[in-house]
Amino acid sequence: MSAQATAAAGRRREGGQGPPALSVEGLQSRYGKSLVLAGVDLQVYPGEVSVLLGRNGAGKTTTLRTIAGVHPVSAGRILLEGREVGSLPAHQRVRAGLAMVPSGARAFGSLPVEDNLLLVRGRRAEGRGWRLEGVYDLFPALARLRRSSSGSLSGGERQMLAVARALMANPRVMMLDEPSEGLAPVIVQTMAGLIGRLREAGVAVLLAEQNHHMAMRVADHCYFIEKGRIADQCDVHAAAERDLVRRYLGV
Repeated sequence: MSAQATAAAGRRREGGQGPPALSVEGLQSRYGKSLVLAGVDLQVYPGEVSVLLGRNGAGKTTTLRTIAGVHPVSAGRILLEGREVGSLPAHQRVRAGLAMVPSGARAFGSLPVEDNLLLVRGRRAEGRGWRLEGVYDLFPALARLRRSSSGSLSGGERQMLAVARALMANPRVMMLDEPSEGLAPVIVQTMAGLIGRLREAGVAVLLAEQNHHMAMRVADHCYFIEKGRIADQCDVHAAAERDLVRRYLGV
């Protein structure tokens, strides 16, 4: 882990957050012979939203896909609550408490909303964990649509369903790739509120976003990625003060 990442992690621990739910150290990944991730270091803590920001092609989606096990690790470590999971297949990482909501809000369109949710039911310890009732409390629109075909949902409703389905696996870490993509502004606001409620529920959230306005509203901590490396990181307030969005995203 870089000295910068170690110092930042120490400051967050000093803030009373305890150990990270997700820790990524020196993560490398390739497409063929091309090194796409060249040593990514990041941490996400329980009840915290961290956002990964960067230009198109910087490595945001590849970072999430590699952590999730969809894309292979070339080097580095992925620790989930201190447990090394980088060698596990994707489905075992889900069972260990790691969930990813990919861009595009995919669903089984021929099935009703509720059947989509029931397809993914994680293990629950001592009665704890997300159940249909809790998910419907978080997403009342889905409760009203529980018998509707998933293929008939709007883009915003499909995005809600994708997040709700990931919650049914009872993750301790949830990663969302471009959750605001293609959504109307009013639905983006709703999605931002839902991410805030995930934080309140104690879920560690890692968000990859192009919509930096939404991301900076919901995030606690920012990582800026360039050419497959974390170029800078800080809390959201410091990012605004240092004008890092303009520096790394050119906006």
